[in-house]
Amino acid sequence: MIETHAHIYSDDYAEDRTEMLDRAWNAGIEQIWMPNCDHETIDGMLELAEKYPGKCLPMIGLHPTYVKEDFEKELQIMEEWLGKYAFIAIGEIGMDLFWDVTFKAQQEKAFLYQCGLARKHNLWIDIHSRSAFRETVKLIEDFADPALTGIFHCFTGTLDEAQKAIELGFKLGIGGVATFKNGGLDKVIPHVGIEHLVLETDAPYLAPVPYRGKRNEVAYIDIVAQRIADLKEMTKTDVIAATTANAKSMLRQARSE
Repeated sequence: MIETHAHIYSDDYAEDRTEMLDRAWNAGIEQIWMPNCDHETIDGMLELAEKYPGKCLPMIGLHPTYVKEDFEKELQIMEEWLGKYAFIAIGEIGMDLFWDVTFKAQQEKAFLYQCGLARKHNLWIDIHSRSAFRETVKLIEDFADPALTGIFHCFTGTLDEAQKAIELGFKLGIGGVATFKNGGLDKVIPHVGIEHLVLETDAPYLAPVPYRGKRNEVAYIDIVAQRIADLKEMTKTDVIAATTANAKSMLRQARSE
């Protein structure tokens, strides 16, 4: 399995990071893709990338909830890092209007700028979109580059929104919300082709049932795979094989352009 989105550098794992990762490897995880948040998360992320080469793969980007008055300075740092390290994607980037809309305009500028960085460096984007799907889609359409692709991380939208994301050339990152009783994905996943899905946990956040409300960890991705299998009436083995191939295709695409 490939874990396409986990903050394993988080302080939530300060006491047992090695043990948490051992559980992940023992659960059959081949790779863990690490999204960045801002300049302060880069060192911890790259430390793990160096400790687990080929297994913990870093992205670079400015998370929308970290977009403040100094966002342009943060973007400059991200761009500088792109010149000296081989990242797998630009992320996580996007729009978040759930908590605060104070910096909406800055979030939009940061997103579009980072889309430009993705195309410049032949990378895909890892999208964080919370209470902002329509706004995020409009930005992608305004960017107007059909070669821009990526993953809508932690997808929790409607079937219409899923189809729109797929139409734009994006895959859907499915995590613990799929196991929530009122998560809504039971009305979406059965109608979306498995070729459009990838697995994630967003650890340490959004732990799946039966761990909901507790610290999430990468090994729990097996629960997500089983939930998708149940909803799509497939075997978990087939879900894992398909989603792993989908994830690997993202890396091949980035490297071949």
